[in-house]
Amino acid sequence: MSTPSLHAQQLLAALAVPTAALVQKRIPKKMLAESGAATAADRKLVQDHIEELTWYAALKPGNVGVAVYEDEQRSYLEVAVVIAQLRAEKASQATATAQLAARPVSISANIKRVAELVHRAIPYPTLLMLDSGGQLLVSMAHIRKAQRELEKTVLDEAPTITALGAGATAEAFLQAVALNKQPTQHLQALYQGWFDTLSAWQAVELTGQFSPSHSPQQAVQRRAALHACRELDARIAAARAAAAKEKQLARQVAANLEIKALLVQRQQAAQNL
Repeated sequence: MSTPSLHAQQLLAALAVPTAALVQKRIPKKMLAESGAATAADRKLVQDHIEELTWYAALKPGNVGVAVYEDEQRSYLEVAVVIAQLRAEKASQATATAQLAARPVSISANIKRVAELVHRAIPYPTLLMLDSGGQLLVSMAHIRKAQRELEKTVLDEAPTITALGAGATAEAFLQAVALNKQPTQHLQALYQGWFDTLSAWQAVELTGQFSPSHSPQQAVQRRAALHACRELDARIAAARAAAAKEKQLARQVAANLEIKALLVQRQQAAQNL
């Protein structure tokens, strides 16, 4: 039995975007294909996996009272909130039962690529909601100016995509994601505030509770700890699998010592979550 995901309307209501910032206009898939999809395969991906794309809101200084952010590398003139209604993919029973509020959910390569194409097509930092009906994902990616064409933007790195489940911790998350809870120094800080709130949600899978970051420094530590814990979990799983196959006693002992050392590192990393 799967645990329900949050619904897009729940998250939109929680964001509490002012009416003046609402756009609520459909983005033609043809425009997206022309702007962000350079290959025939990517254009087919857009056509096959996106049912509808909506520009929900545009947060600007004039409607949210937050200044633009500009430096040599970045120009954050507005922050976009976009909803992609996806066509449901065929999922395995294992994937369906993994949709627990605080458990990692397998995100298909197609959805990851669709998210990246949307971010590339929009020249503003974007809070992208990917709604497949049974699962709600949020994707974010910082942008910077292209080195050779400063009027264009590129992604800093691959988008960070987070699955949002329902449950007691989700209520705390919805409260923390509200626009009036985000930093207001400038639009880059506001966007980073949403990023940090999603990092706090990702930590729920390891801590069992939602706790917003109290400072940018803590948020940086948390992201590093999340990365470290996931990397160590993979190494621990691999070491345990190797130890189970080992026939020689001496190598079994060595493998178990390695696992214990990795578990200590894992515990230390988890303290920063």
